[in-house]
Amino acid sequence: MSKSATVTPPAAPPRTARTRALALGVLASGMLMIVLDGSIVTVAMPAIQDDLGFSPAGLSWVVNAYLIAFGSLLLLAGRLGDLLGRRRMFLAGTGVFTAASLLAGAATSPAVLIAARFLQGVGSAMAAAVSLGILVTLFTEPGERARAIAVFSFTGAAGASIGQVVGGLLTDALSWHWIFFINLPIGLAALALAVRVLPGDSGDRGTDAGRGLAARADVVGALLITAGLMLGIYTVVKVEQYGWVSAHTLGLGALAAALTGAFIARQATARTPLMPLRIFRSRGVVGANVVQMLMVAALFSFQIVLALHLQRVLGYSAAETGLAMLPAALVIGAVSLGVSARLIGRFGERNVLLTGLVLLVTLLVLLTRIPVDAHYATDVLPLMFLSAGFGLALPALTSLGMSDAGEEDAGLASGLFNTTQQIGMAVGVAVLSTLAASRSERLLAGGAGRAEALTGGYHLAFGVGAGLLVTAFVVAYAVLRRRTR
Repeated sequence: MSKSATVTPPAAPPRTARTRALALGVLASGMLMIVLDGSIVTVAMPAIQDDLGFSPAGLSWVVNAYLIAFGSLLLLAGRLGDLLGRRRMFLAGTGVFTAASLLAGAATSPAVLIAARFLQGVGSAMAAAVSLGILVTLFTEPGERARAIAVFSFTGAAGASIGQVVGGLLTDALSWHWIFFINLPIGLAALALAVRVLPGDSGDRGTDAGRGLAARADVVGALLITAGLMLGIYTVVKVEQYGWVSAHTLGLGALAAALTGAFIARQATARTPLMPLRIFRSRGVVGANVVQMLMVAALFSFQIVLALHLQRVLGYSAAETGLAMLPAALVIGAVSLGVSARLIGRFGERNVLLTGLVLLVTLLVLLTRIPVDAHYATDVLPLMFLSAGFGLALPALTSLGMSDAGEEDAGLASGLFNTTQQIGMAVGVAVLSTLAASRSERLLAGGAGRAEALTGGYHLAFGVGAGLLVTAFVVAYAVLRRRTR
């Protein structure tokens, strides 16, 4: 054997703390942009409808087009990131999202805006699916990883509240077009910095990166799971229109379940599966994803239903609603960035998660008692401090969801974690909004005033959300193991 045949490729150069900090900043900025885009559009919906002439049914697709593309492509994008390279996938996704934002901001018709929103969802899925995979390979020391995940989780937890503030201010001061144009400088800056600081795909030792599609990615499996998730999310978001027991919901739901079942069956026999079923052998991964789905579904009642109460019952404007929710974002940020990593290092992810869930259950239980004529200073603001539970639960849950994934499956675990988040959000929107609307209609029919009927519906949504969080606590306590520190 020749001497040259025994030479191994040089190892990737060690990454300095500054470079890793910059890389974390890029990943967090990308996630912030994605989360902002999901919430910033909600306060601008009336202005978009008036300007572009959307019908009431068509307007919902400004949100649904994004949600369907984003939620259904996360799992595929995560695995392709493992095969083609996570850095490549992040750069491509950020580029697609930024270009789609330009198209959305310049839209002059409903069709163009809906198409742009779908493309934004595609780009978001590509970037978000691999972000956690990149993060956990950059930060391998437990303390550093806990701090990095806390920063990353904060951008997701606080981004929704910040998005409502920014969306209201931009829409009132400029126009709805700027809620999309604001993504351009952020996206371009993230791309420029990502090229310099994110680890090269050739340095991802232990992964399939570099083999690309020559690794014989499971194309049939990709088509099955993408179609199943897309159809399933579409079915859920249309429940409010068709009802839970309609032929539309039951038929499409059964087809989505069949496609997902066929995908799972194929993964058990495929030579190179898209989602190796070994990932479900980890109690940490399975438990964290189940808890997240329940928690995200419940938190819809805080982030959206409380905002609806402020606007529809108390008469707040879009900007005032965003500002009213801002203390929650500040509390979440202070806990996520200031104490969560230290508490996780001292007490473990499981205990911190359970503590956060207790605070969140308390928050939603108290919201079931919020009066029709609530005063912000006495009835709403004190509850914002209980949102500290987000700052405790989300970093701990993210760490648990990625803890047992090997480096070769980090992109897949990241995509799976984000997928369950989107499914939980879609289910939360469908279930809680439907229950709240039905309760309000019954109260109106019984002679209650509009404000009283709306408040009664929101109380039911808060109560069901609290029940979901109690279930999440039970699952976390029973399934997730204590981790020795």
